[in-house]
Amino acid sequence: MGTLKYHIRRGNTGCCDAMFLILFLILFPVFAAIIMLFMKSERQRSAAVTASVAVIMAVSVLLVIRYGGRGLVLFELGSDIISYSILLAEILLAAGLFCMGVRHKRYLASVLAVIQAVLVLSFEFGIGHGIHAANNLYIDGLSSIMVLIIGIAGSLIIIYAIGYMRDFQHHNPEKEDRRPQFFFLMFVFLSAMFGIVLSNNLTWMLFFWEVTTVCSFLLIGYTKTDEAVNSSFRALTMNLLGGIGFAFAIIIAGNDLGIAEMNRFLDAGLSGASVMLPAGLLVFAGMVKAAQMPFHSWLLGAMVAPTPISALLHSSTMVKAGVFMVIKLSPILGLNSAGMLAMLVGGTTFLLASMAAVSQSNAKRVLAYSTIANLGLIIACAGVGTEEAVWAAIMLTIFHAVTKSLLFLCVGTAEHHIGSRDIEDMDGLFSRMPKLAGMMIIGIAGMFLAPFGMLVAKWTAIASFVNAESIVLIVCVCFGSAVTVFYWGKWLGKMVAVMAGRENTEMTVHRQEWFAIGTFAHLVVALCILFPIMSEHILAPLIGNMFGSVSYMALPSANLYIMSAVMMLMILLPLVFFRGKKVRTGQIYMGGVGTGDNLTFIGSADTEVNISFRNWYMKEWFGEKRAGNTGAVIAASVTVCLLTCSLLVWGGIV
Repeated sequence: MGTLKYHIRRGNTGCCDAMFLILFLILFPVFAAIIMLFMKSERQRSAAVTASVAVIMAVSVLLVIRYGGRGLVLFELGSDIISYSILLAEILLAAGLFCMGVRHKRYLASVLAVIQAVLVLSFEFGIGHGIHAANNLYIDGLSSIMVLIIGIAGSLIIIYAIGYMRDFQHHNPEKEDRRPQFFFLMFVFLSAMFGIVLSNNLTWMLFFWEVTTVCSFLLIGYTKTDEAVNSSFRALTMNLLGGIGFAFAIIIAGNDLGIAEMNRFLDAGLSGASVMLPAGLLVFAGMVKAAQMPFHSWLLGAMVAPTPISALLHSSTMVKAGVFMVIKLSPILGLNSAGMLAMLVGGTTFLLASMAAVSQSNAKRVLAYSTIANLGLIIACAGVGTEEAVWAAIMLTIFHAVTKSLLFLCVGTAEHHIGSRDIEDMDGLFSRMPKLAGMMIIGIAGMFLAPFGMLVAKWTAIASFVNAESIVLIVCVCFGSAVTVFYWGKWLGKMVAVMAGRENTEMTVHRQEWFAIGTFAHLVVALCILFPIMSEHILAPLIGNMFGSVSYMALPSANLYIMSAVMMLMILLPLVFFRGKKVRTGQIYMGGVGTGDNLTFIGSADTEVNISFRNWYMKEWFGEKRAGNTGAVIAASVTVCLLTCSLLVWGGIV
């Protein structure tokens, strides 16, 4: 029986507390999840959820403050008990998925689960038996950022779920109350995400990777409707394919290089070792998890789940595991097969997913396509593999996580109170739910307007593509950004419209929902104001450590501080000029003689016509099917060709 031990391999001494905090973040959510299963009282469960996420947020912040700036710190956590426990859990997960697939007659999922389990077992009892993983856990700058995204954004989504799921159950009284299982899965999901970003051992990372796959499968199918079941198995099947790619990468790296650790894999790639095939397979796994074309349909299908699940999968956790993987590999990417795979698939996905979003009026579907598109841009930046591009990728990851979480939660609350998630039904939302509409405007503006961080990071991405002389990526990002402005602008126009005679319905929004939404809205603004500090004191050292330089700045400090000052002026000027002012209202001209209620006017046939605002969706040009199918064909062709080339080179055939 092995002994439990740790060893600091790099960084400052006195980091025993860091390992304790890391283990706490991985294990405590599991403990909280088990408690949720036995909490039948709604009041007790709400208190337990609130207390648990408060602890998770506090420990996440504490870990990053104390150890996030120390560079790479590796820990040896050697124990036969841990290794065999993870292996047993892998077998149990595979057995469970096999049975679920057989039960629902989804045999492909069963077969893929068995294949992955066989690959893991063959590695563990074959090649891996002779490989010693010296350092199983770690923390560095990139993992610190991910810890904050998971710990803060993920926890806020769970807080929001307290009130949301109460309404969800109230609106579906005929359904079994499965909220204990819901919160169980949400907390296990957080645990697995912490495991992914803090595990240096690739086999451990794969285990946590698959736990997120299983949790997402169960969460997407939460309502147990036919649509939910179909969507959950689609997500499971596609993510199992990514898991198989991950497993093959571990086997090849172990066989060729004798390593099973991420830091040593990156060192081998930087020293000139042949790692392109396993790197390409890891990029492939990341692209599947990040719902890149042709695997984007699983994320679209996830929209059938309740809003907290959509937010957790789309913004702060599940898909961020995929981009985390590709960003982690970025120092060894670039103009090689693995880098080209990330660049071409990411660029194609950004362009065509943005086009597909133009034709959508369902708000959650617009958010889904926007998520797929932005993840594509992040992966393309990581694929370029330069300091400037990776800076943009990390900034895009941060702002996307916070802004998209805000938008998903706003749409979920609006849907519960206006009875629709269709953008065309949001006429007068500023009158019906003014506070919520204001926060939604912040989220939409944060996605595409200056001086919000998403636009600044996207500008840096374009500059990095120009410097890399990548014509294809330049075309993709320019045209993709143009249609991005179009679909966000249409939605924003709906939000800013004020219509008379609309009753305020937001008084019944639960306080947990307001807390989560309000916190996200303030975070969006705060991150834009703190942009220069983040760039100088967080991203510059992080990029320097990744690429071996002292520090790196993608944009001059003066430009960043100007952006921050403009953001503060946007907040202060309305307060100075309009605070306390009495609003004067007048008759609105509506293309005809108004009737006095600002809602109808006398038309040309001397009849009353109701005022309405409708957007243009151009489905014949930007139809979902056309854009999706085109992107899937291009991305699939690129993936097959580049992975095949890597395989031929690895096999010595070419």
